Amino acid sequence: MVTLYALCRKVDDTADDDSVPLAKRAESLQQWRADIQRACEWGEPQFLVCRELRPFIRQYDLPFSLFDELIVGMESDLKKTRYKDFGELKTYCHRAASVVGLLSIRVFGCDCNETQHYAENLGQAMQLTNILRDVSEDAERGRIYLPQSMLEKHGVAEDDILNGHFTVGYANATQEIAERAWAHYRLARESFPKELGQLLVASEAMGAIYWRLLGKLKAVQYNIFEAKRLKINRFVKLGIGLRTWLLLRRKAYTPVYG
Repeated sequence: MVTLYALCRKVDDTADDDSVPLAKRAESLQQWRADIQRACEWGEPQFLVCRELRPFIRQYDLPFSLFDELIVGMESDLKKTRYKDFGELKTYCHRAASVVGLLSIRVFGCDCNETQHYAENLGQAMQLTNILRDVSEDAERGRIYLPQSMLEKHGVAEDDILNGHFTVGYANATQEIAERAWAHYRLARESFPKELGQLLVASEAMGAIYWRLLGKLKAVQYNIFEAKRLKINRFVKLGIGLRTWLLLRRKAYTPVYG
């Protein structure tokens, strides 16, 4: 998991490094795609993290198709700065977050239809939470992930977001996104496989942390323009992780989100 996370972090950082020209970043992502494919096909990767990941790719049967979707998601950040509707945004969230969950459950040893549904929805929920938290930072890069159809519905001008202007329309629009995130948390909760729960400690702790973050966003009415960047204290995160682990060991656990 450390190696898999390191790879995902490297790819994400490649896409988000604003100090590098877009064409160079696109070229670098293509190099990552080719190197991951070499690792999946038992070739000789060039990048250290791909070489380190190669034995685990075979051990846990990690498919190149999921890694490729992750790269496609990162490539979209280079050329796509607006999302027409929730259909487009859902596809992005799948590629940026859910595929990481789908890879992770293979490493955890619990890849089945139920856990795939669980991973897909938890990834969607956490990515939507991320989007709500990072609206201001994304706007500085010229990106608006909030669907245009929803902004039009609530009368939100793009300039308001780009200039950090909080409006009633924006509050209503972000509340709608939060409700969609809540729905995905609920679906993840309903498909949580209790018999495999001890294998999902990490993902459950992450779900609980992001659920708390969504609560903090709600408390400020999703106004991230005036509030400092919201985050969860590291000691709180450790507490959530420990509590999740203990309850799962005692088989007395129920997901706290949704």
